[in-house]
Amino acid sequence: MVKIFNPEFKSRIEKFLERQHFMKLVGFDLNVIEEGRTEGWLDLREEHKQQVGLVHGGVTATLADIVAGFAAFTVVKEDQHVVTGEIKISYFTPGRGQKLHAKGWVVKQGKKMNFCEAEVWALDGEKKTLIAKATTTMVTIFPEDRAKS
Repeated sequence: MVKIFNPEFKSRIEKFLERQHFMKLVGFDLNVIEEGRTEGWLDLREEHKQQVGLVHGGVTATLADIVAGFAAFTVVKEDQHVVTGEIKISYFTPGRGQKLHAKGWVVKQGKKMNFCEAEVWALDGEKKTLIAKATTTMVTIFPEDRAKS
């Protein structure tokens, strides 16, 4: 159970998504935003694949980072932000198929850091396969931190 400091987290994230230019470039759609968790989908294109036709590991890591980060973003105060302090990803099997489904959630909420996990699943027809799992540390950025930069 996470503590919500900003009950308007969903509309806040939806507003921030308008400025997520890299997500738009990749084609990732974050469509589930709940307390302490998010999910999204990516329709795979050729540019998401490496030289032998498998999903590029960087794409997989990017999706895990996005859903974990936005999961953490649901639990911080309105004037706070989060950035990735650390991410570790384990690849279980090559990614192939038509879509990727990424899920992220807060495991342990803190004042300065939120510990999150994420899973990335590949959908190939009716088959759904867990291709990677990530653990992340999302660092809270306070208003006074932003003023220093």
